Amino acid sequence: MPETLILSARWVLPMAPRGAALADHAVVLQGDRIVAVLPRDAALARYPGTEQRHLPSHALLPGFVNAHTHAAMTLLRGVGSDLPLMDWLHNHVWPAEARLLSPEFVQAGSLLAVAEMIRGGTTCFSDMYLFPEDTARVVEETGMRGVLGLTVIDFPTPWAATTREYFSKGADLVAAWQGHERIGFTVAPHAPYTVGDESLVEIRGRAEALAVPVHMHVHETAHEVATALAEQGERPLERLGRLGLLERPLAAVHMTQLDERELERLPATPVSVVHCPESNLKLASGFCPVQQLLSSGVNVALGTDGVASNNDLDMLGEMRTAALLAKGVSGDAAAVAAPQALEMATLNGARALGLEERIGSLEPGKLADLIAIDLGDLEYQPAHDPHTQIVYAATRHAVTDVYVGGRALLRDRELLTLDLDELKRLVETWRERVHGAH
Repeated sequence: MPETLILSARWVLPMAPRGAALADHAVVLQGDRIVAVLPRDAALARYPGTEQRHLPSHALLPGFVNAHTHAAMTLLRGVGSDLPLMDWLHNHVWPAEARLLSPEFVQAGSLLAVAEMIRGGTTCFSDMYLFPEDTARVVEETGMRGVLGLTVIDFPTPWAATTREYFSKGADLVAAWQGHERIGFTVAPHAPYTVGDESLVEIRGRAEALAVPVHMHVHETAHEVATALAEQGERPLERLGRLGLLERPLAAVHMTQLDERELERLPATPVSVVHCPESNLKLASGFCPVQQLLSSGVNVALGTDGVASNNDLDMLGEMRTAALLAKGVSGDAAAVAAPQALEMATLNGARALGLEERIGSLEPGKLADLIAIDLGDLEYQPAHDPHTQIVYAATRHAVTDVYVGGRALLRDRELLTLDLDELKRLVETWRERVHGAH
């Protein structure tokens, strides 16, 4: 029989229903699953003699789902800052990648990203990058949960020379890792402006065959939309609709440029929007109309984007920015209230990745992906409402414990599956290489 563990805390925030704060409750783990959520005293009585961990000043909640990352780009933290998207991409990021990108770069960058994400309470990330087989090995080694994009771009990179090779290598990745308990997939065309119609039609078919979402940058900037209109005579979303990509799950990342007709159309589709507020702000890409989307029933998840365009993988910071930005954009102080921001960072992210039956909330039968946030420090007092304190006051340094599939990856702020000193030494060697190549 799998080992049983009782985790109890001052509050349990299950995310289902939204806004619930269960005082002095426990989450009971058995193997990789949650088997019960109930009052602490009842848990101790029902499971006598069971190992327990009590966190008297903490909130227990589902682990954060970072629904859009480029994990290995963590090694490019700070490269090409304070520039608009196309200048940043064409003159800084892509040239650096052309010189540096390799399996070793991706492995080191992914290790750094996973360590940062675990310490910030992220238990699942959706990645879009090259050499994903090396990211998969990092996910396997560290105990993290990863949804890896089968990347497609219609131009050569160090990973693939032709569009056909992207598809072939994606198929190899699925063959190698399909069925792994912590690794899933999306089909991940980079963006409408880097992938042609023929490739997009094949991407739709491959996503259908694998029963996974498509994961794609869409309507990130006004320049993207204006260029599409000038060159193709249609907006990118209109084109994706014509090609059938709005008829099945699509994680559309950024979506800062939406007109009224698109806002009216989206609720009738299975499209999820992945909002990356800090990256959009830093690149001056525009504002996603988050509250309008949520109010119309569109699923909106949160992502950090890559560290090169955000500078961190901090989902707590992303939540706070998302909640504040939504209020400013909508002119409504009630927009994206704290419980909804937490839902965007957890259950909505799981929905965007097709994992809502497995993760994203603390419910019996779901996988035991959960975190503990300590609200006992002076800066979080008095703790009237744990949702509000987490979204508007807490930092990622308040995350003390992280479990993925019932396995502890962080305990009392100590990483259990990564050697922090060794990782720092590895990253320093890459800092020197990046500096020399930039």
